[in-house]
Formats: sequence, structure tokens, C-alpha cells
Amino acid sequence: MAIHIQWREFLSTLCGVAAAWPLAAHAQQATPVIGFLSARSPQDTTHLVEAFRQGLREAGFVEGRNVMIEYRWALGQHDRLPELAAELVRKPLAVLVSTGGEVAALAAQAATSTIPIVFIVGTDPVKLGLAASYNRPGGNATGINIMTNSLEPKRLELLRELVPQASIIGALFDPSFMAYENQLRDVSEAARTLHLQVQELRASADAEIDRAFETVTQQHIAAVTVAAGPYFDTRRDQLVALAARHVVPTMYHFREFPVAGGLISYGIDARVTYRQIGVYAGGILKGEKPADLPILQPTRFELVINLKAAKALGLRVPLTLQVAADEVIE
Repeated sequence: MAIHIQWREFLSTLCGVAAAWPLAAHAQQATPVIGFLSARSPQDTTHLVEAFRQGLREAGFVEGRNVMIEYRWALGQHDRLPELAAELVRKPLAVLVSTGGEVAALAAQAATSTIPIVFIVGTDPVKLGLAASYNRPGGNATGINIMTNSLEPKRLELLRELVPQASIIGALFDPSFMAYENQLRDVSEAARTLHLQVQELRASADAEIDRAFETVTQQHIAAVTVAAGPYFDTRRDQLVALAARHVVPTMYHFREFPVAGGLISYGIDARVTYRQIGVYAGGILKGEKPADLPILQPTRFELVINLKAAKALGLRVPLTLQVAADEVIE
């Protein structure tokens, strides 16, 4: 009799487990997947990816628990982005996040017209054709315009204030970056206003960055401004090291450069931006539509100065700049 009861209990338990299998399989299948497409590299964006995850957590999603993330990195090579985007959209994505500028966002847009996209770009997304308007994007994409490229003239102005004796300033551009021509035009116009001569420098490979700084030394160029772009973000340590080796004051676009030992930067705090796209991605997972989520723009820009780097360059930072700085590294 005891054996009979145990067998009945066993069958009951077995039936319960069997009934739960489809539910477990369904729950596993229902875990949403986010595609994360970046023009940059995992090494230079560790803190930014964590900020993205923080935004997701604020929206109620934790990677590995109730959301999965598929990462793809172009490592600063813009021509890889279309292939990586196409690879991602072959997966059952709930959201596709694109970071690292216009090329990544346009690759995402070309890969899908149905999967919701959250992007970060440095120029006007309406002009790029990514959205109908800022308030009502209207399609399957929304995100943030961090205005990085439009700040090139301001960076030149600040660099001139830092090195007032300079008559020639080098401007380093990545000619493979789609915003290059606009960046060059804006810097050239700003230089004329400031009565400065700008020497254009180009680099889209490591050896070309080395040669650009050799040119700076050979031509006695007083200072350099590095134009914004994902390729240069992936070469942050190389740029900072070359500026120090050639003893040339250099302006950058993100605070990570002076934090890494560079001299000065002016731009957004990218951690805030990545957190916000995490919040947007989480909202979409909850049912919000990209068409209804307004495209955001930063309202605050940071001036960061590394006084230790300035001392190594034999440079005296004007008190006016130190007072205006949001962060001074000593």
C-alpha cells in the first residue's frame, strides 16, 4: 500500500514537471534580446556599457536575468558596421541600439525598418533621415543627438584661449568618418573668425596618426585639436601618448582623454547619454514606441582640464579657464 501511494505521488510529480516544461521553454523564449551595435571597441567603452546597463536597470531590466544583450563592435572600422548590423537583425531582437555616431545609426536603419532602434549620433538625425522630427520621430528610430560635431568651433576657441600665442593650430580629422567634411568646414570657418591658420591633418589608421604628430613637430605647429569620431575614441591612449611625446597641447572631445592623461576636453559626459539610451531601450521593451519618444539633446557640456598634463607641457593654464572648468585634474 505504501509503495502504491509513493508511485501515485511520483506520477503526480512527473506530470507536474512535464506540464511545467512548456512554460519554462516559453519563458526562456520570451526573454527579450537587445542588439548593441557600436562603432567603438569594448575596451574604450567599458564604463559606458555599464551606464547603459544602469539605464536598463532603472527601467526594470537586468542583463542575464530578464533581458539578453548581443554585442557587436566595429573597433573604429566604419565599413564593418553594415555587416554587423545585418548579422544582428537576423536574430529575434526586441530593440537595436546603435552607438558611435552616424555611420552606426544609418547601418542600423538600413538593416531594419521594423525593429525599434535607439541611436546616439553627433549631428542632426532629422537631416540624416533617421527621423521625421525631434518631438515625434515618426518611424522605428529615436535616440540622442549629442551634438559632438557641432562643438568643433568651440573647442578651437578654447584651445586658442589656452595657447594664445599660437598662430597655426593643427586639426586632426578622420577622413573616413562621414561627418568629416562638415567638421572641416566648421573648423575652417571658426579659424577665420579667430584669425588663425589651421593645418589640416588626416588619419584613419594607426601609422597615419603617428605621421600626423610627426608633421606637427616638423612644421612647428603650436597646438592640435582632435575632431570627434569613433575611430579616435578607440585610439585614445595612442593620441594621448603622442601628444605628450611631441610636447603639443591637444584638445579632445570627451572627458576620457584628460582622465587618461590628455590636456583638455570639451563635450558631453557620455555616461549620461548611455544611461539614457538604456532607459529608452527599457521603455521600448515595456511597450513604448520609438515614434512617440522624442529625440533628446544635451543641455550641459563639460570643460575638463588636466593640470598635471599642462605642467608636463610647460603650459600655464589661464585662471579664467580653470574657473570655467567643470573638472580640474591635478
